[in-house]
Amino acid sequence: MPATARASRQPRTSRPQARGLRTREAILARAVDIASVDGLDGLTVGSLATQLHMSKSGLFAHFGSKEELQLATIEVARQIFISQVTRPAISAPRGMPRLWGLINQWLILVEKRVFSGGCFFSAASFEFDSKRGVVHDRIAAIMREWMDVLTLAVEQAQKAGHIHAKVNSTRLAYEIHGVAMGAHWAHQLLDDKQAYARARSIVLEKLRSIATPASPRLP
Repeated sequence: MPATARASRQPRTSRPQARGLRTREAILARAVDIASVDGLDGLTVGSLATQLHMSKSGLFAHFGSKEELQLATIEVARQIFISQVTRPAISAPRGMPRLWGLINQWLILVEKRVFSGGCFFSAASFEFDSKRGVVHDRIAAIMREWMDVLTLAVEQAQKAGHIHAKVNSTRLAYEIHGVAMGAHWAHQLLDDKQAYARARSIVLEKLRSIATPASPRLP
C-alpha cells in the first residue's frame, strides 16, 4: 500500500492533542540539555517546570514520575544520536568508509555540542554504572546496541576486504569505543582542547595498521 494511502486513513490529530505533543517535545528537548549537564538524577520536575515557566501539575500531566521523565529523556537523546551519528554514517558504503563515519560522526556530535554537556550517553553511563533499576537497564541496552553497531561495521569492513580477517571485531570495537570515551573524559574533566583531535589520530593510526591494500584511503 502506498505511504500516502496509509497516511490518509490515519485519524487526524486534534488541536489539543497537537498542542500536547508540542509541549511534550519542548519539555524533553530542555530535559535532554539539563540531563547532559546536571545528570539524569539532576533532572527534577520542579526545576524543569521552573525553566519552562510551567506548573508542576502541568508537567506531571505529561510525566507521572521522575523515572518516567528520565526514560523519556533517554529515548529523545537516543533518537538525536541516531539522526546525528548513525544515519549519516550508514549512508556511506559498507566497509572502512562506514566504520570511520561512525567514529567521526560521534566525535563531531560532541564537538558541535549537540548536547550541551557533551556526550549524553557517556555521562549517563558513568552516572548509572553502579546503580540498578530500569533507568540503568535502558542506558545499558542502548550502549550494547551501540557496541553492536560498531562491531557489525568492523565485520562488514572485513567482508568487504578492507580490514584483515584475523582482526577480532569485538576487540577492535572495544578499543575504538575506549579511545572515544577517553577523549570525552579528557575534554570534559581536564579541559583538554586537543582531546578529540588526538582521538581521531589514534583511531586512524589503528585503522591504517589493520587495513588491507583494497581499503579506501582514510583521511
